[in-house]
Amino acid sequence: MRLALLVLLLIAVTNAGVLDSARGKILSNTSILQIREKFDGMKKKLIDKLTLSPEAKAAFEEKMKRLLDIKKDRIQAVGDSIEEINLNKNVSELLYQGDIVLTQTQANEITADIEEEASSRAKRQAFRDKNYPRTTWQSGVYYFFDSNASPLVKSVFKKATEEWRKDTCIDFYESYTAPNKIRVFMEDGCWSYVGRTGGEVQDLSLGEGCESVGTAAHELGHALGLYHTQSRYDRDQFITVNVANIKPDWVSQFTKQTTFTNDNYGITYDPGSIMHYGAMSATYNGKPSMLPHDSSYAETLGSPIISFYEKLMLNTHYECMTANSNYTPGIKLSSFSEKCAGRSNMCKNGGFLNPRDCTKCVCPSGYGGPLCDRRPPGCGAELEAKTQPQTLTDRLGNKLAGMSPREDFMFCNYWIKAPVGSRIEVKIKSFSKGVSVDGCTYAAVEIKTHKDQKLTGYRLFRFCSEEDAGVSLISDSNLVPVITYNRIYETQTILEYRIVSSGLPPARPQPVVSTSSSSCMDRPWCPINRLRDYCTNPVFSETLKRSTCAKSCGFCK
Repeated sequence: MRLALLVLLLIAVTNAGVLDSARGKILSNTSILQIREKFDGMKKKLIDKLTLSPEAKAAFEEKMKRLLDIKKDRIQAVGDSIEEINLNKNVSELLYQGDIVLTQTQANEITADIEEEASSRAKRQAFRDKNYPRTTWQSGVYYFFDSNASPLVKSVFKKATEEWRKDTCIDFYESYTAPNKIRVFMEDGCWSYVGRTGGEVQDLSLGEGCESVGTAAHELGHALGLYHTQSRYDRDQFITVNVANIKPDWVSQFTKQTTFTNDNYGITYDPGSIMHYGAMSATYNGKPSMLPHDSSYAETLGSPIISFYEKLMLNTHYECMTANSNYTPGIKLSSFSEKCAGRSNMCKNGGFLNPRDCTKCVCPSGYGGPLCDRRPPGCGAELEAKTQPQTLTDRLGNKLAGMSPREDFMFCNYWIKAPVGSRIEVKIKSFSKGVSVDGCTYAAVEIKTHKDQKLTGYRLFRFCSEEDAGVSLISDSNLVPVITYNRIYETQTILEYRIVSSGLPPARPQPVVSTSSSSCMDRPWCPINRLRDYCTNPVFSETLKRSTCAKSCGFCK
């Protein structure tokens, strides 16, 4: 495809030049060059900031030992992740964080803020600057397909809109005539703008290799207002970035997000976010560029599935679940407060009321039913654990489709149950060969043994490599949801499970932040001013409330 045309489309200002690497032309006076030059000027500072201490380096290398034994497969020649595709298409260096196009205003905000990381201003993740809420799609998202969009691109994009629509108040409409709209087309790479730019047309590319629902949902997540999870201000509490393993020209892509253009809304970090890049992103030596503090999360990074916490974040960002004073009265985004005002959250297992139907709940993965207290319908079963080991064998997929990826995932949901007070050990006996890629984007098994069942990440393990055989997990409770998914060929998962005695080492609890009277305070990113019911809303855990708004939520003694 035409790299020169791509560059023209990436520029958000009219005085753009053209870069064509084959012709050696130079791009000048653009938002892209502005931020690249700023980062280049700070390269040494960025490297110094990201360089690990000897102790952290030793810990990182210890975690790598297991991962280096895992063979990575290749399904698509052009790449199996957004980062791989954009690198192979030679467009990643033109993009912020590898797949984001910045407007001139966004570039100015970021470059002006790069050197203010020590500032006490609140750090954020969803795009929320001085122009909010104009950067959101206040009356729905309008889009149209360029003439070069293939039937496959059209199909996966429409399915991605439905994945975001069904559990939020955000509507999507195909229209060539709307005043603000997204043009979906096939250029080199997978990329998008962040939020609504306010121009007549903003572009979203799903080029060769990007034609999957997960990739389309990721890029659409940017257009809705999300940056990458690994750029959150608090990422160092959850992952370690190792600059020694990163391509030199990609170092700047691993900076944390700016301190005033994003908002986490007090929602915890989720390693299983669809907006998270994989552990091997931008590696130049075949070693991980980043690892979660719990190395068993490594294969979860780069997920192809929208996480529960991302749905919560978009609903919060668009004020789907609260009285909405920022938006024009009567528009669709305010409908929740009109229909569900005063209705208490009856959802179980951390779910929240669906803004489209407040008699139903949006549930964490592995949970279903109107109140999130049932196993999701369809493939799978409820299994009773005993003290003697039993075997779960799951086959999922379609052999007849061969090794060509299908558009849609197949899912199976199992519940392994035991008497109240018991805990369950689940051991991976085997998983099929041939689908071990960063983020397990084609097939995997998830085993939810952790305490916070809303997370895709903490104490949740997603496996897709045959080398995972032998891994043993101990549950925090007497219920373990197990989810298998597949969209290529057929995969087989074999697990062994049993009740274990209370004498085994306890499962890791969630981190608890001290709130003693001498240091009890609200953190700068406490969302109490934006979410007035934050302290009483059961969607947010007590641990999270203590760590963000201890004073306002009454935890100070």
